Amino acid sequence: MSERIQSIRGMNDVLPADNAAWTTLERTAARVFAAYGYEQIRLPIMERTGLFKRAVGEVTDIVEKEMYTFDDRGGESLSLRPEGTAGAVRAGIEHGLLHNATQRLWYVGPMFRYERPQKGRYRQFHQFGVEAFGQTGPDVDIEQIAMAARLFAALGVTGLSLQINTLGTPAERADYRDALHAYFSAHADALDEDSQRRLDRNPLRILDTKNPAMADLVAAAPTLREYLGAESSAHFDALCRGLETLGIDYTVNPRLVRGLDYYTRTVFEWITRDLGAQDAVCSGGRFDGLVEQLGGSATPAMGFALGVERVIALMQAQDVALADLAPQVYLVYKGEAAENRVPALAESLRDALPDLRLRVHAGGGSLKSQFKRADKSGARLALVFGDDEAAAGEIQIKPLTDRRPQEQVALDAAPARIAALLS
Repeated sequence: MSERIQSIRGMNDVLPADNAAWTTLERTAARVFAAYGYEQIRLPIMERTGLFKRAVGEVTDIVEKEMYTFDDRGGESLSLRPEGTAGAVRAGIEHGLLHNATQRLWYVGPMFRYERPQKGRYRQFHQFGVEAFGQTGPDVDIEQIAMAARLFAALGVTGLSLQINTLGTPAERADYRDALHAYFSAHADALDEDSQRRLDRNPLRILDTKNPAMADLVAAAPTLREYLGAESSAHFDALCRGLETLGIDYTVNPRLVRGLDYYTRTVFEWITRDLGAQDAVCSGGRFDGLVEQLGGSATPAMGFALGVERVIALMQAQDVALADLAPQVYLVYKGEAAENRVPALAESLRDALPDLRLRVHAGGGSLKSQFKRADKSGARLALVFGDDEAAAGEIQIKPLTDRRPQEQVALDAAPARIAALLS
């Protein structure tokens, strides 16, 4: 027996029944981002592996364990993108978008990480990414957090809480790194295997541990706020004041460090209690040194990523209103003369009503069987077109979801009557 063909573990199909939530999120996000002046950029899903090593950091789980990497026929190492910011920066440098200019960009698409699949964490997952270049902030930091809050409100999603922190400048973080190294070295026997591996290479990542046995040790570690200079402190204080002015509640979480090496100063996460362990639905922060690190001119930058699958799971858990993608009208027909005219009739209705969702029956069958399919489709109206109607230049309109009587109208009056019945 031949092997059953099925999808790769952790890479999922989105079936038509689930697509309304995706469409609702995509349409709403595009509208909100446009309202803030962000423009869409479309990026390739594959980049040179070196880009992610330089941007994300070699001492990260993403680069060390999770990237899908291979050599192409020319012997060059390529990787499916595990995140979007590095590609956005590469595109900005390559095409001169960041030269003496500010940019506000967004993108959406699949990302890839080799992880253990579980609810809310997949090997192919989707993200909206938002990036602003050329603004030192904290005004743009406040703007992006407010934009995320507006997106959640527009979706009807509730119960999210905001956590913020600052990572300071690279120099301040270096001092903090030394303090953490000294602290965790003094407690080396209490470190798990991952933390021992990170101790000398990147002790900040120990703060990311999910090991409950290390919770008390991490809680007692030094905080970065103790090592901030005046400028970084002022930046963070201004961020807090701006959020308070907008009425956006937040919690300062000194252990929030994010999993990518390129972050500086502001970092934030929107989290929920409705999705179990995978509680972060939107995360981001500043990455002021990344453009220069990848070969461009020094350019301040701020961005965030929104997890599509997690937001959709939250929308479904909270039963928010979704885009209606079902057909509004189902056209059934009977007779050779009617069948010959149906394609032109359907196109004329779509011309007259550009937003109409009209499904035309295909495959023949009795009117009874066609009406069964019309009912199953979820359409609100059925259009009935037979040889008699074709000869008279008329069509019957039959409501499917209420008790209003069936009507017979002239073909040229049908678009207006359909629009009225659907309004």
